[in-house]
Parts: sequence; structure tokens; C-alpha cells
Amino acid sequence: MKKLFLIPLIVLAFTAKAQETKKSFTFSLEQAISHALTNNYSAINAGRDIEASKEKKWETTAAGLPQINAGLDYTNNFVLQKSVVPAEFFGGNPGEYAEVAFGTKHNMIARSTLSQLIFDGSYIVALQASKTYLKYYENAKVKTDTEIKEAVINAYGSVLLAEESIAILEKNKATLEKTLSDTKATFKNGLIEEESVEQLQITLTSINSTLNYNKRLAEVAYKMLKITLGVDINDALQLTDSLDKLTVSNLDMAFINGDFNVNDNINYQMAMNFQEQRELELKLQKSKALPSLAANVNFGYTAFKDEFQFFTQNQNWFNYSNVGVSLNVPIFSSLARSSRTQQAKIALDQAKTQLSEAEQKLKLQYAAAKSDYEFSIEEYATAKSNLNLAERIEKKQQIKFTEGLSSSFDYNDAQRQLYTNQQKYLQSMVDVINKKAALEKIINK
Repeated sequence: MKKLFLIPLIVLAFTAKAQETKKSFTFSLEQAISHALTNNYSAINAGRDIEASKEKKWETTAAGLPQINAGLDYTNNFVLQKSVVPAEFFGGNPGEYAEVAFGTKHNMIARSTLSQLIFDGSYIVALQASKTYLKYYENAKVKTDTEIKEAVINAYGSVLLAEESIAILEKNKATLEKTLSDTKATFKNGLIEEESVEQLQITLTSINSTLNYNKRLAEVAYKMLKITLGVDINDALQLTDSLDKLTVSNLDMAFINGDFNVNDNINYQMAMNFQEQRELELKLQKSKALPSLAANVNFGYTAFKDEFQFFTQNQNWFNYSNVGVSLNVPIFSSLARSSRTQQAKIALDQAKTQLSEAEQKLKLQYAAAKSDYEFSIEEYATAKSNLNLAERIEKKQQIKFTEGLSSSFDYNDAQRQLYTNQQKYLQSMVDVINKKAALEKIINK
């Protein structure tokens, strides 16, 4: 009994804990974009890529700075190497040889080395490449941010579209339910046919089904937006901007009158960055034909014992030190260096061609995005006008139907036309917002 009593308490404790950790967010579109640029999962990792590239840059720089290493070597000669020497050295008979073991059983060396690169063409190129490497990830972060901004706008618009669709469907449902109730009363009085009632019931069933679908769609849209924002999908989220407000704020024909500068596009900048990398790779291959010079200083102590007693006070340590300079001059590689240089030159030519291709494609994308945005504005104006007409037609048909002047089929056609134009109008509003976001992404605004 005691265990059964504890189970509800545990469940309540976990429920209370979950409620405590659940967060609540309220965002306008601009606030949502700002939050996503900091908390989106891709944005976070893009920032980490920059930090990692900075560390990589310092790693490259450090390769040309002084390097100090130390070590301790121990050798146990459990079987000493033996040699033979003339026995007469030790008072033996001439012509005979005696076995002699040279060395001690235990040897130990304590050493340290200071090395410094003096000149290496590859190192100089590597320093330049590390800057390009960092610039690449900085550009990648900018590209990630522009993609996140567009994703937030699209997801935000999808949520508003779902909510507006639900509101309109519920309004249509309420109107239709009243009309159906009145029609049933009229049918009971024998003034209309049963077919008119059935026709309205079919329409009402269809609206209920569409309404339930849009409610489920809204839940998914909210979760997609939360993921894009970088918040938990179980957190509460409220949007403060309306679809109509965002649409009006994005109706800007002056926005498309400016000139397109391809250099402002982040994809073009990354293509230029790629070309710079290929130029540095060519310089690297050429630098390998240059000599390299390095210096080192070595310090150390050695000790020898037949017993392992290196850490006693009477142990003798013999020091040594030396300085060295290493010069490496490439002379002949059977044309291998020349082959690698030619490969790097070909790769550079390919990068230049890709840059030209990227420029042309971006100009095409800009023209297409500009056209899509202009068309979305035209479609919005058309959809708004058509919706007003459809509302008037549906209203007239409703009056005629209730007064017995038109059939249920005519009224049903007017309803379908209204519902279709309502959805087209909502979609045209979202298209204006999304198409402008796509155009802003290309011009990097």
C-alpha cells in the first residue's frame, strides 16, 4: 500500500519539475530573427567553427616560433654486447683473444632541445593560408545567418498562415451552421427540398475536416518555428505580428529598383575565397623549390650504472651540449615538383572559371527572385480584389438561397469560390513575405 501511495507523488513531482523548466517566449518577426541568430543550432556551430579556425591559425603561426622539448631516456642492458680483443692486452698469450663487455647495465639520458625555424617558404604561405581559412569560416557564418533569417521568416509566415486559415474556417463554419439551422427549419415547414439541407451538410463536413487539418498543421508549423529559433518544441511560443501587418510592411516596390552588386552576395564572396585558396596552393607548390633553414640547440646529461642508483647523491652525471644548423636545398625531384605546380595551376584556373560561373548564376537568380517578388505583389493585389468580389457574390447567393430565389447548387458554388479565394488571398500574403526574404538573401540585405 505504501508503494502504491508513493507512485502518484512521484508522478506529481516530475510533472511539477517539467512545468518549472518549461519556458515561454513572445516574439515579433524581428525579435524572432534576432533570437535565432544567437540560439539556432546551426548558428551556434558556425560560431564554433570560427573559434576553431582561430585556434588553427595560431597553430600554424606557432609552427615558426621557438619549440622546446625535453625527454628522459632509460636503457637496461640486461645482456651486454660483447667484443673480442687481443689477450696480450691483459697479460695473455699472443695470438689469443679475450671476450670483453663494454658499457654498463643501466644507462640514463636527460635531454632538452630548443629548435627554431629560420626560413621556410612553405611556412610563409601557410601563414597566409591560415588567414584565408579563417575568412572562409567567417563568410560561412554570414551565409548561415542569412539562411537562418530566411528560414525564420518562412516558418513565422507558415504559423501565421495556419492561424489565419483556422480563424477564417471557424468563421465560415459558424456562418454555415447558422444557415444550415435556418434551412432545416425551412425544410420542416415544407418550403424547400431536403436536397438543399444535404448539400449544406456536405459543405459543413468538408469545412470541419479542413479545419481539423489546419489545426494539426498549425501544431507542426509551431514546432518547426521553435526548432528554427533554437528553443525547445515543448516551450510556449506566442507571435505578436499579424500576417496582414507583415504583408503591408513588405510591399516595397522601391526595394527592387536598386542595382544588384554581385560582390555583396555571400556565395560570391565564398567563391572568391575559394579562388584565393587555390592561389595560395599554387604559391605553396612554388615555395617548395626554395631552400629551408632551421637551427637547434641541444642540452643533456648522461649517467651510467651497473645498479639502478641514478637518484643517489654520489651519482655522476656527464653533461653535453651542441648547436646545429640545418639547410635543406631542393635540387632535383624528377619533375615531381613541376607536376604538382602544374596541378595547382590547373586547380586555380578551375576556381577562376567557377567564380565566373557563380557570378552569372547569381545574376540569373537575382533576376528570377526580383521577378517572383514583383509577381507576388501583383498576385496579392489580384487575390485581394477577387476575395472582395467572392464575398459579395457569396453574400448575394446566400440571400437568394434563403429567400428561395436560387438553388443550393448555386449557393454551394458561391461558397466554394469564396473559400478558394480566401486561401489564395492568405497564400498571396505569405508569398509576398517569403519572396522578399528570398530577394534580400541574394542581395545580402
